[in-house]
Amino acid sequence: MKSLPLTLTLAALCSFPTLAPADDWSQWLGPNRDATWNETGILEKFPDGGPKVLWRTPVAWGYAGPAVADANVFLMDYVIESGEIENNPGARDMLTGKERVRCFDGKTGEEIWAHTYDRPYAVSYGGGPRCTTTVADGKVFALGAEGNLWCLDQKDGSVIWSHDLPKEYNTETPIWGYAAHPLVHNDLVYCVVGGEGSVAVAFDKETGEERWRALSAPEPGYCPPTLINHAGVDQLLIWDPKTINSLNPETGDVYWSLPLQPSYAMSIMAPRKAGNILFASGIGRVGAAIELDDDKPAASFLWRANPKQGVFAANSTPYLLDDMIYGPDIDTSALIGAKLSDGTRLWETTVPVIAQDLRSRARHGTAMLTYHPDTENFFIFNEIGDLIIAKLTPEGYTEIDRFHAVAPTNNAFDRPVVWTTPAYADKSAFIRNDKELIRVDLSADQ
Repeated sequence: MKSLPLTLTLAALCSFPTLAPADDWSQWLGPNRDATWNETGILEKFPDGGPKVLWRTPVAWGYAGPAVADANVFLMDYVIESGEIENNPGARDMLTGKERVRCFDGKTGEEIWAHTYDRPYAVSYGGGPRCTTTVADGKVFALGAEGNLWCLDQKDGSVIWSHDLPKEYNTETPIWGYAAHPLVHNDLVYCVVGGEGSVAVAFDKETGEERWRALSAPEPGYCPPTLINHAGVDQLLIWDPKTINSLNPETGDVYWSLPLQPSYAMSIMAPRKAGNILFASGIGRVGAAIELDDDKPAASFLWRANPKQGVFAANSTPYLLDDMIYGPDIDTSALIGAKLSDGTRLWETTVPVIAQDLRSRARHGTAMLTYHPDTENFFIFNEIGDLIIAKLTPEGYTEIDRFHAVAPTNNAFDRPVVWTTPAYADKSAFIRNDKELIRVDLSADQ
């Protein structure tokens, strides 16, 4: 097996009430989990010599991106005590160590509190937790690589409730770890768990009590729960390795299901929504645009991808804008611009994704896209640690500026990589690798 695992962060365009003010980034991909940064007063080009790095603070191993809420930064990491990270996609790394949920002062980078616990790992690509914490209503919801789910007090990190998901649901941790970022909506926390009848589980946000469970599949996959609203109905999307499912978020009852089966059980990217169309894709050249019924919760395929149609996403989630799909392709490591309406590819380039000397041969190139509507620019953080400002249009990719933010401290397929998703808040980018978390000033007035 030579495929790249895990979601290191994967994205959904969701329609649900925000969990935080627009200048917070309280969960994976921002307030609305749509990779859209709505803050104003943001630079359009880096100053000479690059933007200011306001602070740096040491962290340990982790693919999990930071979250920012109420002027604090929340991050998961892993301190290895024994064992070696081999990053063999077909074998589990056997490690012992401590998994941590940490809170830092957003102004200084100083640690405020840490929740630390012993957690042996037996996952492939064992370099730390995958999931960004979700901060909501004074609580921090954190999911570790081996399925430890925590609800912590935002002020001091004390435990409010917790679950050991594999143990309680009689399931095995997926080979590439638990990677589906928890979703909070109203009074429920949604998680992808696994086990018979419990691929998706909703927990009471206050008590941790199970409210419902739904769906069975051979493996749970890695795709985050995604909430959309269409036909006047909230729909919870769960993409397991066999099917994309739409559930009633209050009860877990299934509205509709469509078959979409990527290779190696790697359902990773969260389905993206634009108008009445959903887009999802994965390894094995599996992808589709799904047309949502405007009158009731139902769906049908608009088109199914062929090998040169659409974008086949994995580690990175595409962004949908103006009938376009923009995202890195798992087969070519190229950023591709394709039409959402029919999947036609209009252009592609490897320039913003991977190192120059690898552009002709590397697969699974990773770059995280965030759109800034006020400037109509994209901020792109790629696997070599560069933060890029660019224009993406149907005509092509135009790079405006580039800044080397952090070093790639992990590896994949014999190349150095950093596979994390930044947070954008307080006119800054918060970026981590396996050694440090930094705050980069992106204000227009620096």
